[in-house]
Amino acid sequence: MLQFHDGDSGAGHIPPGSRGLPLIGETLHFMAAINSGKGFYDFVRIRSRRYGHCFKTNMFGETHVFVSSTESAKAILNNELGKFTKRYIMSIARLVGDQSLLCASYQHHKFLRSRLLHLFSASSVALLVKQFDNLIVNTLSGWEDGGTVVILKEASKVTFKAMCRMLMSLERETELEMLLEDVAQVCEAMLAFPLRLPWTRFHMGLQARKRIMSRLEKIISERRSGLRDSHEDFLQHLLAEHDNSGSDENRKLTDAEIQDNILTMIIAGQDTTASAMTWMVKYLGENEEVFDTLKAEQIHLAKKTSKKPFLTVEDLSEMDYASKVVKESLRMASVVPWFPRLVLQDCQIEGYNIKKGWNVNIDARSIQLDPMVYNDPNKFNPRRFDDESRPCIFLAFGMGGRACLGMNMAKAMMLVFLHRLVTTYNWKVMDSDSSVEKWALFSRLRNGCPIHVKRITP
Repeated sequence: MLQFHDGDSGAGHIPPGSRGLPLIGETLHFMAAINSGKGFYDFVRIRSRRYGHCFKTNMFGETHVFVSSTESAKAILNNELGKFTKRYIMSIARLVGDQSLLCASYQHHKFLRSRLLHLFSASSVALLVKQFDNLIVNTLSGWEDGGTVVILKEASKVTFKAMCRMLMSLERETELEMLLEDVAQVCEAMLAFPLRLPWTRFHMGLQARKRIMSRLEKIISERRSGLRDSHEDFLQHLLAEHDNSGSDENRKLTDAEIQDNILTMIIAGQDTTASAMTWMVKYLGENEEVFDTLKAEQIHLAKKTSKKPFLTVEDLSEMDYASKVVKESLRMASVVPWFPRLVLQDCQIEGYNIKKGWNVNIDARSIQLDPMVYNDPNKFNPRRFDDESRPCIFLAFGMGGRACLGMNMAKAMMLVFLHRLVTTYNWKVMDSDSSVEKWALFSRLRNGCPIHVKRITP
């Protein structure tokens, strides 16, 4: 389904689709979808139904091809020949920074990943589980018995605190609040039209990025000068490597690379995980049988761990059904709906000619809801993952060399949250609306999933 060739073989045609208006293409249609309750993915869904598994459009002055074939998706994401590299639209690249893993070229990404990979080791995940469990227990203890809680709001706060603590031991409430507000502005600007005019969403996002970079630069400077206590965290490890760097061949991350990737990891660790937790609570609230099975497993585990101060990685490994609930939630929600790649060499996809310099986007949402891949795909059914030997494609974290570095941490956070919620409260979803938040890069419930909670009495 995917072939590379030099020059124009003439064997195929360009993918079907509309180029839209001169210069701006279909950018206005894309922006209209962003500003609707259906979300920006609706732009893709409509065209996929019209044109099939592979279609072409023009947005922000560039050609974009969307692909929803499983075989082509695997070939592109695995990218064994290095013919694709990651590239997001201009607004995202400007906001997270060109030194970010999200936007790095093929070779630069390999370098960045090699320097960051060990930060996501088994020992780091084990420490995160302990720290996050502490945060979750404290958060849930503050919920009013018989009151209403908005899951997205609570999950966003606790995942943000967890990422800031893990990355740079940041715990001062004033610093956290200012940083949280700025990160939210950056996220809200990611799909904005890239105009720098003062009143635009994009400009406000860029200003928020400047403030974040300034704070990170100050933290780094204070660490080096001894004005701020050093901690055993991601930042300290990166700074130690940086200060001990040797030859150019073994160079370490620059300050700009550290700062851009700290911001990237905060956004990825907070926004996507909090959104996934929110969808998970919604799905469980709407599927009583699944919830009952999950609760039985978690209560059994709670009895075994009752004398432990915190959950451990070993405890999470016993959450077999809960792990499938997490996976099914990620499949159905498709928090990251597509994966963008830049074409580095002329090729053919699905029989169509694809040109060097075009953007190819893997339509993960369509694949994960494809009835040819998943039986009854719109039904929330964790048991579909009982047989792991059954071939299927699961794209919640991507795949191949650019799969999400923090996927084990994200899964661990979701399992810890799930265990504590299920064993502490009974709840009822108060609003079943599935509309998504406007301007959100990741699929987020607009109502935040409000639930009525009632503490479980021993």
